Amino acid sequence: MDTLTFCIMVTIAVYLLLMLAIGFIYSKNNSSSKDFYLGGRKMGPLVIAMSAEASDMSSWLLMGIPGLAYLTGICEPFWTILGLGIGTYLNWLLVSKRLRRYSDNIDAYTIPDFFSKRFHDTKKHLSAIAAVVIIVFFVPYTASGFAACGKLFNSLFGVNYVVAMVASALIITGYTIMGGFKAVSTTDFIQSAVMSLALVVVLGFSVSVAGGWNAVIDNAKALPGHISLSLYHDVPNNTAASYGGVIAIISTMAWGLGYFGMPHILLRFMAIKDEKKLALSRRVATVWVFLAMGLAMIIGLAGLAVTSTGKIEFLNTAASAETIIVKISDLISKNGVFAAIVAGLILAGILAATMSTADSQMLAAASSVSENILGDFLKVKMNEKRKLLFARIAIIGIAVLGVILALNPDSSVFRIVSFAWAGFGGAFGPVMLLSLFWKRTTKQGALWGMIGGGTMVFIWKFLVKPLGGAFAIYELLPAFIFSLAIAIVVSLLTKKPDESIIEEFKKSQA
Repeated sequence: MDTLTFCIMVTIAVYLLLMLAIGFIYSKNNSSSKDFYLGGRKMGPLVIAMSAEASDMSSWLLMGIPGLAYLTGICEPFWTILGLGIGTYLNWLLVSKRLRRYSDNIDAYTIPDFFSKRFHDTKKHLSAIAAVVIIVFFVPYTASGFAACGKLFNSLFGVNYVVAMVASALIITGYTIMGGFKAVSTTDFIQSAVMSLALVVVLGFSVSVAGGWNAVIDNAKALPGHISLSLYHDVPNNTAASYGGVIAIISTMAWGLGYFGMPHILLRFMAIKDEKKLALSRRVATVWVFLAMGLAMIIGLAGLAVTSTGKIEFLNTAASAETIIVKISDLISKNGVFAAIVAGLILAGILAATMSTADSQMLAAASSVSENILGDFLKVKMNEKRKLLFARIAIIGIAVLGVILALNPDSSVFRIVSFAWAGFGGAFGPVMLLSLFWKRTTKQGALWGMIGGGTMVFIWKFLVKPLGGAFAIYELLPAFIFSLAIAIVVSLLTKKPDESIIEEFKKSQA
């Protein structure tokens, strides 16, 4: 092993040890399941803002978006970024304060728990179904994060993909088990800073190596459809192809609808200490999201220009294109010891993007298993000590399933995330909005809206979308519309909520 590679590995190792240390420190602060899952509702506005967005971005920020822009151009990444940016802002504006107040008033500290208590569901059918949805979609989402870690170490150091992926899963699982929500939020806050550093350094270096900004743009323009908001570059044929018109653009922007149903983001709203600080959180989160995703897309173009200089081989598949930042980091590391340390921090940024999402997902899924399935639905008797034990066992179980699903190194991070994102947006998004804004929503309406949205994601993805044409739209959009429609119709056809539910609703309006 040469000196520069050793410097990179030491930098990454120090970073990972820091994350574990944070988990150990906060392990002493979890005296109850509420502390473990929600930090006792004592989190500050900046930590909440940055941890929410770091947990949102996942590995596709530093792998998925650059890889997509590198291979096919800016069309799909641009409309995705616009939709996500708008969705981020609206989620903080419309949902955060109401959910913080409502969940506190009814003493709910998981999303399934909120749905059951919101509708006085004594049989806990809502929380059980919500918990199943979380597990079904979070396991592949978590697997995509583990896969990203495996790709990173495999492409850079030649470490066996499976070994690297499993080792990364063990570290993420370790600090999540120890520290719970406070550790996850604190590490996510740190990781958002590391991710930001990675984006800025990689972009600056890439543009410099490519010969300047004009060289980057000229190189992209030379590829048919690469710089277009209505076309994409068809790599096998080296031609421009239609992205699909207005319907495809609306479909892509529909990514933003997913925010209303993301459990790991919604939990951040519930955890802030002072709801008045949510306005500051909203501004910080929105600005960071637009900047981070925009830089990631431009890095894809800059990386392509570096490829044209011959310093990086052409990455001709979706899976390989997602390693463009890894390849650029390798170039950076060849410029001396300090540069190798910087490269190590950049690679730690990719780990940060992955870890900040995977830890939040495992925590949300674990709470669903221990609190909502075992405790609420199956009526397993548990004191606080046993609740924490079952939560940690659930985290381990979810991690194991994620590792099994991540065994294939050729899976696309972007595609896996898009499906899981659609699942949460379709199943939870409309129900959450109706729960917070429409007092006439009933338990039956929420239940069937949740089931209908989650089911439609699978139906559209595997049965309707393959028909092509107008049907080839992102499954989140039809699932969201269907869930919203069925929840409203069923609510209107069933008995209106009790007066006690209406009073709770009125007290919780922001």
